[in-house]
Amino acid sequence: MPRARSQAEVDDFKQRLCAAAERLLLARGSGDFTMRELADAVGCSPMLPYRYYRDKDEIIAAVRTNAFGKFAAALEAPRTAQSDPAAGSRGVGDAYIAFAFAHPELYRLMFTLEPVEPGRYPELDAAMVRARQTMTAHVEDLVRLGLLEGDPEIIGHVFWASLHGLIVLQLAKQLAPRPGFAKIREAMLQALVRGMLPSH
Repeated sequence: MPRARSQAEVDDFKQRLCAAAERLLLARGSGDFTMRELADAVGCSPMLPYRYYRDKDEIIAAVRTNAFGKFAAALEAPRTAQSDPAAGSRGVGDAYIAFAFAHPELYRLMFTLEPVEPGRYPELDAAMVRARQTMTAHVEDLVRLGLLEGDPEIIGHVFWASLHGLIVLQLAKQLAPRPGFAKIREAMLQALVRGMLPSH
C-alpha cells in the first residue's frame, strides 16, 4: 500500500509535474507527449500522475492556468502602482510586451493552443477571465475619466489584437530593423487613440 503523502508533498509533486509538462509543451510546441514521457521527466512511476490528475489534458490545463495567472499578475501590477490612469494604461502595455518577450514560448502556448470548452476546467476559465480583465480594466479607467470614448471591452480588444499582432511579427522576426518595433508600436498606439478620443 502506497505511503500517504502530506499535503505539502502532494503540492510539491504537482508543481514538479506541471513544470515538467510545461517544458515538454514548450519544447514540442504542442501537447504531443505521453503520460509515460511526463512521468519519466519527473522520475516517478507512470501511474502516479493519475492519482492527482484525470489525464494529460487536465495537466495541460493546469499549466495554462498557471501561465495566465502569471500573465495577469504582471499586467495588474502597473495599473495598481500608478495614480495616473494614463501612466497606468501605458504601464499595462509595457508589461504585456515585457512578458511576451521574456517568455515567448509560454506566450505562444497561452494564445495558440486550441481553447477547451467552457466549464471543463473552471480554474482555467477563471484565469483566462482574469487575464482578459487586465486588458480592459485600464481602458475602463480612461473612459470613466473622459480620456477615451467608447465601449471599454471593445477598445481593450482592439488594443490587444493590435499589440498581439505586432508582437507575433516581432517574435517571428518579420519586422524590419527600421522603423523597428518601438516606433511601429508608438505609431499604432497614436493612431488607435486618435480614433477613440472624445468627440465633444
